Amino acid sequence: MSIFSKVRTGLRPEVPSETVGRGAPLRVAFLALSLCAAPVVAAEGKPSLREVPEVENIIFAAAVANEISENCDGIAARRLKAIGMAWRLRSRANALGYSDAEIKAYVESDAEKARMRAKGERYLAQNGVSYADPQTFCTFGRAEIEKSSAIGALLKAR
Repeated sequence: MSIFSKVRTGLRPEVPSETVGRGAPLRVAFLALSLCAAPVVAAEGKPSLREVPEVENIIFAAAVANEISENCDGIAARRLKAIGMAWRLRSRANALGYSDAEIKAYVESDAEKARMRAKGERYLAQNGVSYADPQTFCTFGRAEIEKSSAIGALLKAR
């Protein structure tokens, strides 16, 4: 079962005891501010958080990076970076006019979690990653680290 299907919800990047371990900070960042929930449109006509590229792209990178760290023993999550990212992302969403209630509603939607899961699995497959071959996660993850991509910035080779 992939991390995309294990998503938990929450507003604060607190580490529940069951998330301690390899990949936990990325999971915390994704869970804390995964912002992957049903499209929520604010009363003032703001777009759904999923339509805000700076939010969507960061969350997507964190989700994919977490999936890599969960499936490749040679790659670990960059814990402090992920937790800091979650707080900055929440602050940015607030600065864009989204309330904590709007963020929470977005985070808790099963429909958006499923959308993000499908998007992540599709992206990994398009890049040659296969759940049947864990080494493909390592190969892809190392390439992302080498490129210093948004995904790679959240990973470190062991």
